[in-house]
Amino acid sequence: MDAVDTVPPARTALVTGASRGIGREIALGLARAGLDVALLARDGQRLAEVAEEIRGLGRAAVVLTADVTAEAEVRDAVARAEAPAADGGLGSLDLLVNNAGRIEAETPLWESDPDDWWATFEVNVRGVYLVSRYVVPGMLARGAGRVVDLASGASTHGRPVISAYVGSKTAILRMGEHLHLAGYDRGLRSFEVAPGVVATDMTASMPMHQERTEWTPVARTVDLVNAIAAGTLDACSGWHVRATDDTPESLRALAASAGNGPVPAAARRRLRVLPAGPEDPLGDLFTGR
Repeated sequence: MDAVDTVPPARTALVTGASRGIGREIALGLARAGLDVALLARDGQRLAEVAEEIRGLGRAAVVLTADVTAEAEVRDAVARAEAPAADGGLGSLDLLVNNAGRIEAETPLWESDPDDWWATFEVNVRGVYLVSRYVVPGMLARGAGRVVDLASGASTHGRPVISAYVGSKTAILRMGEHLHLAGYDRGLRSFEVAPGVVATDMTASMPMHQERTEWTPVARTVDLVNAIAAGTLDACSGWHVRATDDTPESLRALAASAGNGPVPAAARRRLRVLPAGPEDPLGDLFTGR
């Protein structure tokens, strides 16, 4: 099979966690950019309100009430999204935005509640896996598709609390890199987008942000996702990007110049173990594969 070099702009999208917060804004931003959008979350009433806004923009919207951790619900929801327009679907899915997520109480691991801790992994890892598992085959069958995972700055460094959140967000970086490595030649592009600290219901409930006065505008994440949907950031497939610092323009410039830098291609904006120092005999192994 020949490698797919060019993927057309997305026309349709599925956004999880689309009933509020960042997911809602991403879904509306994609609709304003001309995409039809399938909306997935557990709160059907809120989804219906978002769908009405999207239809008011002249785009199609499909409401999918489902729990991302329940395999049968995810499988059925994706099938409904991919159904022909005459049957209430979008026909196909060109873009997947895995936005649904949760965070546990701010404690060290040994003080955490086991159910709360594991529920964070269930949503952030199993949920991303299941939705990707059932959306990506259709993309590969059509030879084109893009997956965006809402990662986090916590994906790249540890913290003394929220070990489940940090571990789960790190895990999706690996899943996104896997999709890039396994699917790129078949037209699949993947992106790990950290939205920064956005003012949402979740961040408002977190003690670590109670004194925060500066927030990352959600519009920065929307701009990145819209650029990904349009195909203008495909050179950054497999990368971890941060809405706090990156823009579509800066990422395109960075990708164009990356070939001249010292970082091996396999390690650019991807999760790697840093060597202990310049004399570490495993330095090349850690960063070069």
